[in-house]
Amino acid sequence: MDVVMKELFGTDIGLLSLFTLGFIVAMGLFMWAKLTKKSHEGG
Repeated sequence: MDVVMKELFGTDIGLLSLFTLGFIVAMGLFMWAKLTKKSHEGG
């Protein structure tokens, strides 16, 4: 487990993977909030 964490936080590809996952989660939350708001407006 120690090697995995070192690889994830210590290398460029690990940090890029974390950024990508974070971006996907943030985009999903944004779309969920936007669509929920739009559906309650009367659409």
